[in-house]
Amino acid sequence: MNEKKLVHVERIAIRWGDMDAMGHVNNTVYFRYMEQARIGWFESLVPSAQAWGEVSIVIVNASCNFQRPINYPGTVEVKVFAGAPGNSSVATFYELAVDGAVYADGAAKVVFLDAAQKPVRIPDHIRALLL
Repeated sequence: MNEKKLVHVERIAIRWGDMDAMGHVNNTVYFRYMEQARIGWFESLVPSAQAWGEVSIVIVNASCNFQRPINYPGTVEVKVFAGAPGNSSVATFYELAVDGAVYADGAAKVVFLDAAQKPVRIPDHIRALLL
């Protein structure tokens, strides 16, 4: 299955401090935008009493394709897509857009962890949402 499923959308205000000396959003901040969207998605899946304790996530790799520079002011809309779930991991994909135009896309492999910070099978209720 190569299909990706839209699982979350996060809107993030571009901050003045996100820009670098070149006058556009620093490339490391693109990863922060993806991170914030990923965390928003995770926290929508797991009850707050369990999140970051009984179950958490970590990424094992991340990538970003920079298509055009983002500038202040504005709002970045980050769409999070999920691929087919594995046993303890799922590939996630990101699209960063401003005013409907795509500025970057990226990916990250997410691994679910238990309270001991060991990989754990993706909880069934989350797996069902990914299929």
